[in-house]
Amino acid sequence: MLAGRLLVFAAAGSIAACATGVLATPAHADTIRAGQQWVLDMLNVSPVWQQTEGDGVTVAVIDSGVDGKVSDLTGQVTQGPDFTGVSTSERNQNWGVHGTWMASLIAGHGHDGGSSGVIGIAPEARLLSIRVIPDKADPRYGAYEHEPETQIQNSLAKGINYAVASGAQVISMSIGYSAPSTMVRAALLNAVRHNVVVVASAGNSGSSAGHDRQGQAPESFPADYPGVISVGAVSSTGAVAGFSSDNLSVQVAAPGVNVPAQGRDGQYWYVSGTSPACALVAGVAALIKSRFPALTPHLVAEAMTNTTTGRPAGHYDSQVGFGIVDASGAVSAAGQLAGVGQAAFTAAGVAANAHFGGGPAAIPAEPVRPRGTSSLILSAVLALTCLVLIVAAATRLAVLHRGRS
Repeated sequence: MLAGRLLVFAAAGSIAACATGVLATPAHADTIRAGQQWVLDMLNVSPVWQQTEGDGVTVAVIDSGVDGKVSDLTGQVTQGPDFTGVSTSERNQNWGVHGTWMASLIAGHGHDGGSSGVIGIAPEARLLSIRVIPDKADPRYGAYEHEPETQIQNSLAKGINYAVASGAQVISMSIGYSAPSTMVRAALLNAVRHNVVVVASAGNSGSSAGHDRQGQAPESFPADYPGVISVGAVSSTGAVAGFSSDNLSVQVAAPGVNVPAQGRDGQYWYVSGTSPACALVAGVAALIKSRFPALTPHLVAEAMTNTTTGRPAGHYDSQVGFGIVDASGAVSAAGQLAGVGQAAFTAAGVAANAHFGGGPAAIPAEPVRPRGTSSLILSAVLALTCLVLIVAAATRLAVLHRGRS
């Protein structure tokens, strides 16, 4: 079943929450872009938009569904299958609430010429909506809760496999399960083998030991599977969010407190949780894959973890991982990892055909020197002498043998 518990925060105004533990409060549309600026600044996204905005990349949003008809997502969403096993209509107002929030953070393009509304991290990326969970307020959520664990996990595995088969280059999963599954792990291995970057939220369990920091939160899946980039959440000050799971799956962090997003109702919400943090990092992954489509998931993760800001003491801890993702730094590092840095070597005065270590000319001669004519004659004499001695010994043995007969 879903591992994420609902977060209960004191906040003014109406509050919406869903099965993945995200908290949301309404926002005014005319202030949304200004309210979003700190997110873009913290992730250092603007410099990357001079190179790419995510064009050519499809991000699979494996979630509760995405409403592609809202203003900031029109024309970007392809509807994939519904693997939940429940029959809620897309027209229901409680269908795809969480998934639409996350999609707007990944690839929202705003409206009114892009000047209003939510701008996603990769606003030119395509989105593939794959529904594997219903929202908490979904009228069929109760039926979903009573599905067998294997069926729920199989739904996720099917969703991952569908994303891979459909050509997605990035998978975003702002969801969490309390137990691992061999089916899901096999599906993720298939994704990695197909060069798909997978990002997941680390969970909203905080620390299992509260504020004494003696223990860690339980692991959340799929964040804890090998090959998945697990994301924790920080506030606008860079401080770790109190709800962000503190465990060793965490690799990087991103904004996750009061992040502006568009809902399926077309309105704007401030959402909190490791879910929005995951979606934002998936957007960064889309920027990287847009520039360097052949870069492997491992190297995409390396580009992110090697260029973080707000790096903790000792370079890693279980709250923020290696630090807060820096989109510009990650894209630059990805270029170096992809081999684009060769031009820089040449410009710095290193010839393109230079050999490191001195090249073939620096390889020492073999330790055995070539043999001259005298050495060959001596070897032949020694070989002939050995042959004569062997024949003499054999003759002597034969005579002795006949004498004993």
